[in-house]
Formats: sequence, C-alpha cells, structure tokens
Amino acid sequence: KPVADAVVEVVSAIEHIDWAARNARRVLGPRRVRSRLILAEFAGHLEYQPYGVVGVIGPWNYPVFTPVGSAAYALAAGNAVVLKPSEYTPVAGQWLVDCFAEVVPEHPVLTAVHGLGDVGAALCRAGIDKLAFTGSPATARKVMAACAESLTPVLLEAGGKDALIVDADADLDAAAEACVWGGLTNAGQTCIGIERVYVVEPVFDAFVDRVVERAGRLTVGADAADLGPITMPSQLDVIRRHIDDALARGGRAVLGGADAVQPPYVRPTVLVDVPEDAAAVREETFGPTLTINRVRDADEALARANALPYGLGGAVFGRRRAVAIARRLRSGMASVNSTLSFAGMATLPFGGTGESGFGRIHGEDGLREFGRAKSITRRRARSLLSAMTFDRSDADVARLVKVAKTMYGR
Repeated sequence: KPVADAVVEVVSAIEHIDWAARNARRVLGPRRVRSRLILAEFAGHLEYQPYGVVGVIGPWNYPVFTPVGSAAYALAAGNAVVLKPSEYTPVAGQWLVDCFAEVVPEHPVLTAVHGLGDVGAALCRAGIDKLAFTGSPATARKVMAACAESLTPVLLEAGGKDALIVDADADLDAAAEACVWGGLTNAGQTCIGIERVYVVEPVFDAFVDRVVERAGRLTVGADAADLGPITMPSQLDVIRRHIDDALARGGRAVLGGADAVQPPYVRPTVLVDVPEDAAAVREETFGPTLTINRVRDADEALARANALPYGLGGAVFGRRRAVAIARRLRSGMASVNSTLSFAGMATLPFGGTGESGFGRIHGEDGLREFGRAKSITRRRARSLLSAMTFDRSDADVARLVKVAKTMYGR
C-alpha cells in the first residue's frame, strides 16, 4: 500500500496500544459494587479475569492496525495471544510478534502461527479460550462452526457495505472530500469503507460533480501514488463483475467504468443511477468504486441504507438532522460529517451487527471483551431480611413481602 496509508495505519495502531495499556487497570480492575436493600448485608465486588489464551485471525488489508485492535486489548486484559496473520501478509504479522519480543523478552505471551485456512481451523480447535476473527462472512461462519464444537466464544468482524447519506444542508465540499477518502483509501480495500452513497435530490448533481473532480485527480500505481494495487488477484474479478453488472442494469459511469480494471490496479470508478438490486449495491466490492444514487429525502436514504444484511459502519453529512439520521442507521458505528473516524478513536468500541458480525474491539467494551466478568459477594453484617436461609420465620417472609411492595410497588 502507499507509504502514507501505511503511516496512518501504524499511527492508529500505536494509539490503540497506548490507550489499552493506560486504561486496562481502570476498566478491568477490582471494584466495589453497591448493594440494595434486599441484600444490604452483603458487599458486592466485580473484576474481569483474563480468559487465558486468545486466538486472533487477522486480515491482509490492514495487517497491523486490525490484529492490534484485538491483540493489544487482549494482552492488556492479561491474556496470552496466538496470532494467525493472513497468508497474504505473514511478514507483517511476524514483525508484530518479533517487535513485542524485543521490547519485553521476559513475557513471551504473543506468538504467531502461519499458513492457509487449515491453520486457522486448527487454531479454532486448539483449546484456546476465545477467538477474535476478521474476514468475510463466509469464513466467519466456518470459524464460528469450528469454535462451536468446543463452545469456544468468538468475536467476529465480517465486513460491510457501508453507506454515506448526504442531506440537503450538508457542506458539499467537505462531504465530497470525505466520501472520496472513505471510499477509495487503501484502493477501496477497507471493511468500513464507503461503498454506497445516497444523496438527496436538490444537491445530487453538485455533489457528484465534486466527487468526480476529486477522485479524478487521484494517481494510481506504485511508490508515491494515491492508490496502490489490489492485493488479491481474485478480487479483480469481483470488481470487474460489479462494474459490468451495474452498467448492464442501466447505471452510468461518470468516472472510470468498464476499462478501469487494469491488473493489478483499478482506477477510481464512480457509478450513478445503479439499481438497488445490482451486485455493486448489494455485495461487498472491496475496490475503489462508489455507487451514488439520488433519493427524495433522508428517510428514503435510510430505508435503502438499512435494506442490506450488513451493519458495520456508515456516515452522514448534514447539519440539522445529521445526528438523528446517524442514530437510525442500522450499524455498529457511524460518523457525522466525517468518514471512518470511529476506527481511530481508541475510546469508542468497534464492531458491527447482522452479517457484519458481533462483539466489540477498542474502547472499554473492547477491553471487557477479553475478560470474564467475575462477581463476588461478601457478607458484612447480620441479615435484616432473612431470605436466603431455611431458618426464616413466617414473620421474616411477611417482612420481606412488605419491603418488596414498598420498593417495587404492587
């Protein structure tokens, strides 16, 4: 990938490592939990204990940032981690492990295993205590099935088809800039990348013009280019199929088009008026393409955005109603007047719903994802309401009923 993209990825990973290290004790450490009147004689204590060994199966598109999002939080929670990097990026995965060993050689708690899908399957069945996976929905189902054999809990991030909604009062220049970045960064090979855009009718043409102008300036190639190559050769066929299908169904290419796929690169492609049943709208493309469709209003945009089974991230540009629209997006995350920003914010949980998986990394929820909640009660006084004993009297039961009616109503 372009060096600038790699720098952004690594800096984001460092931010997450730093936050997890600084906050693990506060989030996961032992604490007192207030009791209530019914069990006032007991003190409550809560702590999060490590699972033990956590397996992490990482992707190739962000081979540092994404596995760190699981591994760093799992390590901070007190677990050992076995990382299985993608077979496309084994050196990056091994580099993470080697760097950790160099810094803290006295704690050999991060190791790597390498190979194809059979190694990932073996890791699922190796007796680990939890598994975190990032990849496609199809592979996520296989991972979940393998882990189900031993009731090993799983955390799944299974891709998305994220939508951007542009309302009538949006700053169109800012929206276009963020759309091009959110859809085309890393050559579109981003699970939370913008792939679908819904723009209200009054600003549709002006927005499309701005996107085309910005995307058309991007360079494609090696070294200092804006967009690098498509990593997986098979993905070139998917991208080509999506573009051809969109055009065959009546869509128009206002940038790029049928000849945009030039292996190993794909030039930026912007498609408009693409039917909602087209593959480019319904399936994850994972390339530098955008479909931009006009809608009557934000309600229609939400209906279309929420129609797919995916539910990872999304974005909204606007002023008066933007936050309200973002709340109604069926997604685990959403950005208002930006794109992808939730991924870099270490204080927020990251994860999806529906076909995009379940569980959370990052933030306090991400730390708790890798710790088992352990509840402890301790008697500190004689019972005022003798409930949890066979020595209770009829008077004790009557008193308990009276207190319950007073506290909870009839």
